[in-house]
Amino acid sequence: MAADPLVALAERLKGYCLGRGLTVAVAESCTGGLVGHLITEVPGSSGYFLGGLIVYSDAAKDALLGVPAEVLAAHGAVSAQTARAMAESARRLLAADIAVAVTGIAGPEGGSPAKPVGLTYVAIADASGGDVRRHVWPGDRAANKLASAQSALEMLLARVEDLAPAGRS
Repeated sequence: MAADPLVALAERLKGYCLGRGLTVAVAESCTGGLVGHLITEVPGSSGYFLGGLIVYSDAAKDALLGVPAEVLAAHGAVSAQTARAMAESARRLLAADIAVAVTGIAGPEGGSPAKPVGLTYVAIADASGGDVRRHVWPGDRAANKLASAQSALEMLLARVEDLAPAGRS
């Protein structure tokens, strides 16, 4: 999978966000900043993209995003609960309308029978709540990162498309 189709998704996201007056933030773990990179590949992304945090370690998830230590201890860094907490915290910290978060096991190491390589959670948060999607990507590290970034952009697009234009309900 080439990055070009992902930049096209980011281009669509820009159009919807600017048209609706919405801002976006990201919190990334296994993608290492790829979602933010793809968003900023599109000129004019500064009109809606506020920024992001790359929180690879549990300590960074706790210290920078405030993911509760008890969530990390009970569910692990790669979990729906952690992904949701990451998205909610990024939204709050950056004062964004919508935030997306990605946490997973890109590979090739790090997997287990309970959490295999390719397991990824993508979460979205906005004023109306949030959603988390679970994926198990079959590819190598690079493919898993690209698939995770694509899922994040698609979730953002779906959420933004559902929101009313600015000033309307």
